[in-house]
Amino acid sequence: MSDSPCTAQHVNHVCLAVRDIEDTLRFYQGLFGIGEAEVEDIEDQQVRAALVKVGGTQIEFIQPTDAGGGVARFIERRGEGMHHVCFEVDDLAATLKRLEAEDVQLIDKTPRQGLSGMIAFIHPRATRGVLIELVDSNSVGR
Repeated sequence: MSDSPCTAQHVNHVCLAVRDIEDTLRFYQGLFGIGEAEVEDIEDQQVRAALVKVGGTQIEFIQPTDAGGGVARFIERRGEGMHHVCFEVDDLAATLKRLEAEDVQLIDKTPRQGLSGMIAFIHPRATRGVLIELVDSNSVGR
């Protein structure tokens, strides 16, 4: 592994914030022929979410479940659209420690369970305005 604080293996997914996840899934299935997706509630993130495989990566769709939650506020301010990019990394816990040692502003200082596996977020102020999610490559699909 390199000496950089974070070595991304590849893009795991891009995430789109939407108002109506079922309607959006039907739209993308009709327009691009993407497969079916299971919609799950992620209570701690206040969203309903689905991951859809597209080639070697995925698209995640998230719909807010709480009008006062972060994703609802995001859609209110910016409208539906790209919410974050997720990179796979080896050893997420060690990556977060290296980022913190480099004074990178983190939302999560320890990994937590997400739709893709064990995840953590880097604050957009630290990444030129883009919300970055990291997922541990050893937990993907588990």
